[in-house]
Amino acid sequence: MRVAMTTAAAGRPGRVNEDFAGAVPAAAVLVDGAGGVSGMELVCRHGTAWHAHRLGGELLGLLSLGAGRALPELLADAIERVADAHRATCDLADPRSPWATVAILRLHDGRADYLVLGDAVAVLDRVGGPLAVSDHREAAVAEPYQSALDALVEGSAEYEQISREGTRVMRANRNRPGGYWVAKDDPRAAAEALTGSCPISELAGAALLSNGASRIVDRFGLTGWPEVLALLASSGPAEVIARVRQAEAREAVPPDDATIAYCTGLD
Repeated sequence: MRVAMTTAAAGRPGRVNEDFAGAVPAAAVLVDGAGGVSGMELVCRHGTAWHAHRLGGELLGLLSLGAGRALPELLADAIERVADAHRATCDLADPRSPWATVAILRLHDGRADYLVLGDAVAVLDRVGGPLAVSDHREAAVAEPYQSALDALVEGSAEYEQISREGTRVMRANRNRPGGYWVAKDDPRAAAEALTGSCPISELAGAALLSNGASRIVDRFGLTGWPEVLALLASSGPAEVIARVRQAEAREAVPPDDATIAYCTGLD
């Protein structure tokens, strides 16, 4: 399998790239770190980037050795290992401690297995048309608050009130039944990931995208997934991210870390 990877930091002052992408011969992993909220440094000495990179590294190691194990099992082990690495120094139960979304592609026994936890995206370039997999449960919880904020003036008293309420609700629903699921400190969240498999013979390629890169489709609507796959094939991941950055600038949207792992030669 050949994997072309591109990542671009959001460029916010004082923040490093909180995405991770990596590959071993038969698997690729993308981790989109989340957190960076006010006060996080009071509960976790490591930070979001450390958490994302540590989780990605653990996943790659487990994938290289555990070809026969189900992807949710491997993710659960990785979450547990990362939690063990900093539970003695950090308050992992605090909602301000870092978490992440995850996308995995693995080739095994003639099939391509995928896993998505959170709003990362896995796109399979199937013969009959692309399959885009992303978990929309977080967006469903956030939607009423985001819609209300979009209609208000940022910085106004009402805006700040709704923002605080939205933050409270999101924290209360994280890794809870009826809410949404991410990779944080509870390995049981891995069982809630979206998973599937298809014959490798039916695939021309696949791509894993952080939500900062998938904006080209799901936020800005610049194109659809067939066109994204064609652009990846012709120009590579950097061109997709460049177009996202152009849209962010044009619409005055704050940039996000954007990462793509584009996988070809699956046979």
